[in-house]
Amino acid sequence: MSKYQHRLGGRLRAIRQQQGLTLQQVEELSEGKWKAVVVGSYERGDRAVSVAKLSELGEFYNVPVSELLPKEDVPSVTSSTPAKVMLDLRRLARSDLDPELQPVSRFAHTIQLQRGDFNGSVLTIRGEDLRALSVIYGTDPDELVIRLEDEGVLAEL
Repeated sequence: MSKYQHRLGGRLRAIRQQQGLTLQQVEELSEGKWKAVVVGSYERGDRAVSVAKLSELGEFYNVPVSELLPKEDVPSVTSSTPAKVMLDLRRLARSDLDPELQPVSRFAHTIQLQRGDFNGSVLTIRGEDLRALSVIYGTDPDELVIRLEDEGVLAEL
């Protein structure tokens, strides 16, 4: 378990508790969509949560995904993590895209749907989105940016 997963789990637990819900109540209110054992494992950091699931959990709790992310993980002024990056959507749509980058493609598509942004060429994602996406890869945002650069899916700023 990474330190980030542990902090993320703590944040998920804090949001649930702020809403006065037990794990069992989450399962009941979601009509079984969110099993108590699964949410509990996310909260303990025993189980990695995908960006899609994190987004759905945010919708269930009626809070933005950014509020589910640990606050102490916000990059400092000296961090090299960019405040935002631009994804090249055409490159992400390539048929020869590394299968390991499919979550990035799905994440970009989800953001497009949420924003109603279908310009077709680039999509800007904020630092908080980049941090959320890095959770999937079990890495930090800086390393993910390097990976995306190496794969050629970042657009020129």
